[in-house]
Amino acid sequence: MTTTTSVQFTVGKLDAGMAILLTEDHHLIEFPSLLLPPGVTSGSIVNIGVNRNYEQESQQRKEFWELQESIREEFGCNPPEPPKLRLKHVTQTSVILEWEPLVLHSAKLKFLDIFRNGARLSQHALPGVNYIKLSGLELDTEYDFHIVVKTTAGSFISNKIKVRTHTLENLKGINVCFGNISSDLNSESEGPPTPTQQELKEILKRIGASYSENVGPDTTHLLCDTQGGPEYQKAEEGSIPIVKPEWLVACEKEGKMQAALPYYLVPLSEESN
Repeated sequence: MTTTTSVQFTVGKLDAGMAILLTEDHHLIEFPSLLLPPGVTSGSIVNIGVNRNYEQESQQRKEFWELQESIREEFGCNPPEPPKLRLKHVTQTSVILEWEPLVLHSAKLKFLDIFRNGARLSQHALPGVNYIKLSGLELDTEYDFHIVVKTTAGSFISNKIKVRTHTLENLKGINVCFGNISSDLNSESEGPPTPTQQELKEILKRIGASYSENVGPDTTHLLCDTQGGPEYQKAEEGSIPIVKPEWLVACEKEGKMQAALPYYLVPLSEESN
């Protein structure tokens, strides 16, 4: 259905781009000259019709609301899910927080903030990594942690977790990786015998600690008595203490965490040189 209105005009001034039209009741309007019929000059009389097309209005209105509905279904029905935070590892002075893979649906991640006791930390997780290690904590102290994920669809807060750092007597946070140990390679080495890897594993079991085959984010120390090897290099790159096996023996003997510095395989003075 269309409605047509036709009005008669007399062409007044005619320029290359614009024409001045005069109505029967002496009103002036500007009209694009390109839309006038060919051969029209000043003094020509033209009828200009204006149509309202209800059918097209209805069609375009339908298409508009279909588009709105598709946008709502894609971006409005599945908002991002709040992150789920958990504790991965804790020692006397550090914690590793881990969260499940973020479910953002169609939203985009802007950044992720870490909060400790309600205060936002300046430290951020690396892109594509779902954990963060926080160091420099106090001994035997309780902390509250949560994360806030900020996306293009808004901010979402994780669950809060309470963590108490270990006392010096709690050795369960020790998680070592083994490097090159001479006693495993040569039973006739000079000097006091170095504990074998199997003996060190038995110590770990007795004190409630753990070990891993490869250096990872929760590795606290690398045990070895000779330099070299892929795990040694990883420990150096990750600033993980590289200590002699005697350090672990001392921890068990004293019943508490021992300072790593006296047991460094390579003294700091030599490393700096």
